[in-house]
Amino acid sequence: MEGEVVEAFRSGMYKVLLENGQETLGYTAGKMRRYRIKILPGDKINIELSPYDLSRGRIVYRHRWQVAAAAHEARRRNTVCSYRSLSR
Repeated sequence: MEGEVVEAFRSGMYKVLLENGQETLGYTAGKMRRYRIKILPGDKINIELSPYDLSRGRIVYRHRWQVAAAAHEARRRNTVCSYRSLSR
């Protein structure tokens, strides 16, 4: 299920607004924690809800931003890239 991070708490917990309008509490999955993938408020994520408690879930994927993808493409081409030039 897809959602958007509304608020970040300590120890890898997040308040997530789901696509159906409900709010749930999510925590980072093991591989995301292992590879230190950062999640910030406003990020689009995929979350797996617990079948026993629908108010809690595990964040399994963070969608990439359009700006970050453009910056990566510019780095790949060995050109100088600034976020100001990408936001126009």
